[in-house]
Amino acid sequence: MTKTMTIEGMMCKHCAARVEKALTAVGVTAAVDLAAKTATITGEADDAALRKAVEDAGYTVVSIA
Repeated sequence: MTKTMTIEGMMCKHCAARVEKALTAVGVTAAVDLAAKTATITGEADDAALRKAVEDAGYTVVSIA
């Protein structure tokens, strides 16, 4: 499965790294594009778990597609 998550609140490379770390802790591979405010997620995980991981890290999930 590959999904794209739109995330608000990321301002710097540290923010992007924090989001990647939160998502990989769920058991997926994540690549964050800071400029586009997106994360491309590869792996098997429930949308609710992905959203919770990002929001627990302090960011807002706008959409998951």
